[in-house]
Amino acid sequence: MTGHAAQAASSRWLQGIGVAREERRAAPDPRRRLQLMLAGIWLLDGILQFQEFMFSHGFPQMLAGTAAGNPGFIASPITWTARIIAEHGTVTNALFAVIQVLIGLGIALRPTVRLALAGSIVWSVAVWWLGEGLGGLFNGTASPLNGAPGAVIIYALLAVLLWPPDRDRAVSFVAGRYTGPAVARVLWLVLWGSLAYLSLAPATKAPKAAGGMVAGIASGQPGWLASTDNGMASYLNAHGPRFAVFLAVVLALVAVGIYLPAQAVKGVLVLAIATTAFLWVAEGLGAILAGGATDPNSGPLLALLAVSYWPLASRTATTAREPAAVTAEAV
Repeated sequence: MTGHAAQAASSRWLQGIGVAREERRAAPDPRRRLQLMLAGIWLLDGILQFQEFMFSHGFPQMLAGTAAGNPGFIASPITWTARIIAEHGTVTNALFAVIQVLIGLGIALRPTVRLALAGSIVWSVAVWWLGEGLGGLFNGTASPLNGAPGAVIIYALLAVLLWPPDRDRAVSFVAGRYTGPAVARVLWLVLWGSLAYLSLAPATKAPKAAGGMVAGIASGQPGWLASTDNGMASYLNAHGPRFAVFLAVVLALVAVGIYLPAQAVKGVLVLAIATTAFLWVAEGLGAILAGGATDPNSGPLLALLAVSYWPLASRTATTAREPAAVTAEAV
């Protein structure tokens, strides 16, 4: 007993003179690691917003283009926002970039994670409408090959699923800790089911629609990526409708597969990640290498979403934590 007291006193003295430090913080749990990945993507978005193109007239023109074909109540606010950005490009784009960087930093810092996640939901919904035209869902241009239903709305979904609850529940996958497993599975079903549905819409299934979409993305890309996308576009021009049906079947399997037993779900999630990788290449890696992207598009976000549903080991699923021990480390 006396030995333990002497050891504790010695540790406190060593800490006082800077020879040792107290390790109070446990290693990040699976949800925290996913939050940090989400924070990294937000920081990337902020960096991309600082690109020269975003401060040119090309950026508001790109935003205004998402109004085409949408109902008036959707298109009018988009047009108004694009006009404001065109008139005050430097200020507005700098503000947009700072907001996204602050969201990323806020999620990365534990004391502000809830505030930042809440802010990311508000910002995501606003950008989904005013910057992406609701992902093209109402003007017939939405396709899994161009990032529909809109990359930015997946940020909001991830913010909800990775929200730190007041009291953790023991669940079999991270995405179910806040909403509960049943709600999380329904959200997965709705998202991937909508992707399957959009694969059969004319924007994807019409002859040469998918090929033309991918070929358009290839413009301005580095040679290796442009070559890959052009080869993909050539194949899709020849087999577009059949490919659309195949893609719809794969996405539907991913959607309903979340209800399978845990071991089978792992296979479904691997299929989801592989499909996501294909879609991201079709998106030209979100055009982040072409100098005109505001985000990496839906690919990385869908992959992060799939990882958040990965079945946890039984001992990891519990939320109990033991306090970290005090350790002395020499300088």
